[in-house]
Amino acid sequence: MPQIMKKVYLLLTLISFSVFSQKTFDNIKSAKLGAERRITIGLPESYEANPDKKYPVLYLLDGDYLFDPFSGALSYGSYWGDLPEVIIIGVHQNKNDEREDDTTVDQSTGLPFEKGADFFEFIGAELVPYIEKKYRTSPFKIIAGHDVTASFINFYLYKEKPLFNAYISFSPELANKMEVRIPEKLAKLTEPLFYYLSAADGDNKKIKEPIEKLDSNIKIANNPLVNYKYDLFKGTTHYTQVLHAIPSALYQIFEVYRPINSAEYNNKIAILETGYADYLENKYNVMSKVLGVQIPVRMSDFKVIETLILKKNAYDELGKMAEIGNVNYPKAMLGEYELGLMYEKMGDPKRASKKYQNASQMEPIGDLNKDLMYEKIDQMKTLEKTGK
Repeated sequence: MPQIMKKVYLLLTLISFSVFSQKTFDNIKSAKLGAERRITIGLPESYEANPDKKYPVLYLLDGDYLFDPFSGALSYGSYWGDLPEVIIIGVHQNKNDEREDDTTVDQSTGLPFEKGADFFEFIGAELVPYIEKKYRTSPFKIIAGHDVTASFINFYLYKEKPLFNAYISFSPELANKMEVRIPEKLAKLTEPLFYYLSAADGDNKKIKEPIEKLDSNIKIANNPLVNYKYDLFKGTTHYTQVLHAIPSALYQIFEVYRPINSAEYNNKIAILETGYADYLENKYNVMSKVLGVQIPVRMSDFKVIETLILKKNAYDELGKMAEIGNVNYPKAMLGEYELGLMYEKMGDPKRASKKYQNASQMEPIGDLNKDLMYEKIDQMKTLEKTGK
């Protein structure tokens, strides 16, 4: 491994230990495997402090070496508010011939076979239920793997209802017929699903050609419910590309979680002719319903939409903003303030003054406080008297 990659890996490892402070190990007795299997568990730093909060779960095959770089990337993204906190489960596969046994596939059928079939059942019938019973998990589940394990995770797509909501596949050594079966399955999906695929330009031809066919076929299937991304990393090897691919995959899957940035604003919001408040509401509904992540609307996002509404003179949408404010911050003055602002902009200072008065009796939030409300009330009284 080049020296610079060692330094990057060390940095990610250090970050993972600092933020995933509850990194523990467990041994699961498996009837399917006829043995115990060791796993690594990474609980978010906030896990104990938030007893009612539920977290998405990331299951890592090849957890022996994927756990630390994944936890580092998640820690970094979470620190900046770009990625949610996630429970990480790393499955150990480096003992004896576990990795080879776990990924045993019948070459003629292209399906898990013998010990591979046992491992397939272990993940779906034992590990996932065990984790969901023991920890506070949301319904959103991600699975990731590298080369043979990256291929293996796709078998969960073959089920009538895929077990996982998101798949991260790094340089998969695709099983027989997989480049055709995966797109066929994705084309028929009726629920949202995330699929990330990557390769290195240093991958050998045997790996890269089937991946290219898979990428082409997924694009032809073109199911709008499938959030798909393919990365080919230049100047990387089969192993080094993983450190590039991990953040790319995570930011693809959790794109909607990120605070509104300039790209989202310019490409998705500012181009709308109407429905700015609806966009904001839908952004957080998707976080909750699709990703299983529930957070109040960020005040920074709220202010971005409010500013755009004022710029576009779409004052009637401030009523919807008031509803969003009341749902997310019921004790704060945000909702009443938005109604006051709406009536003020629509030329009704009397009703605006009443709403500002109501707001002054509620809790401050962001840059909204009692002094501002009293100032707005005085302004509305002046408008009532002068009509200006």
